[in-house]
Amino acid sequence: MSDQATKLTMNTVLAFDYGTQKIGCAVGNMPLKTSSPLMIIKARDGVPNWDQITEIVNEWKPDGMVIGLPDNMDGSESLLSKKAQKFSRQLKERYRVPCFLMDERLTSFEARDHLHAADEVRGRPGKAAKKGRNNSPVDAIAAQLILQSWYQAEDQLPV
Repeated sequence: MSDQATKLTMNTVLAFDYGTQKIGCAVGNMPLKTSSPLMIIKARDGVPNWDQITEIVNEWKPDGMVIGLPDNMDGSESLLSKKAQKFSRQLKERYRVPCFLMDERLTSFEARDHLHAADEVRGRPGKAAKKGRNNSPVDAIAAQLILQSWYQAEDQLPV
């Protein structure tokens, strides 16, 4: 089955914004093309909390997973993108679902912009920025943005 055909048969999709300390996670509904940030998964020195990921997979039973690929701005492969590719292969091997890589350049910046805009609407300008990196849902929102981009993309990179 082609990647596009596989994509069309999916219902529930998980997305991950991989990082060596934190991994953002989002869930989406492929037919409706909706998504929501789920949570931040802790990682230690690049090693994900596999127990936490297994709980998420068991709860949501995804038909596929999308992993953000953090290439350099010039399109060249970064050290972190190699680690994200490894994470993607591990997800595919552990959970036996199709995994796709999606360009994620600038999603964390866009996620921060979303948080700042939401804070301004709530009359709390700058509150997200003051929370600090460890308490902010930026990575989960970045995973949501990765998933939204994947919905719209015609060319995904299969693992």
